[in-house]
Amino acid sequence: MSRIGKLPVLIPNGVKVILNGNQVEVSGPKGVLKRNFSPHVSLEMKDDKVFVYRNSDEKFARALHGTTRSVLQNMVTGVSKGFSRILEIDGVGYRAEMDGANLMLYVGFSHSVKIEPPEGITYEVDIKTRRITVSGYDKEKVGQNTADIRKVRPPEPYKGKGIYYLGERIRRKAGKSIKTVI
Repeated sequence: MSRIGKLPVLIPNGVKVILNGNQVEVSGPKGVLKRNFSPHVSLEMKDDKVFVYRNSDEKFARALHGTTRSVLQNMVTGVSKGFSRILEIDGVGYRAEMDGANLMLYVGFSHSVKIEPPEGITYEVDIKTRRITVSGYDKEKVGQNTADIRKVRPPEPYKGKGIYYLGERIRRKAGKSIKTVI
């Protein structure tokens, strides 16, 4: 039995979960999320708790047991509290600005890079600390969008310039060394 999969998903006040077989719709103050889960697991709701059971002891069903519970928990957390990721910009002249709802990146190219937020995603920029906050109610979209922004100018190992996650350590390399001729 999966240690994570056997835990119930608690549903907080203000969040509504609708189970229709293996199709789940979770709605809350931040938004609405829908997802179809595998037929190898079954979902059951009892007293503001959702339980995940696997239908067999096959390897694939065991693997999906904990994953299904975690995805369902992320859906409930997302529509009630939301998720956010923070990126930092490092480099001389590198900066980010807001142009309405769009994010404008100035990261050493001859042109600025304009990034439009997908539905359910918002950007915030702190110009003094050069931080970008990506927020939303879908954890997968927030993570993917953050990775796409980082991909515009990933950090380079020699000077550490680029866009990186808050707290990410960049492995630094030594530059060229001068060879002495005897």
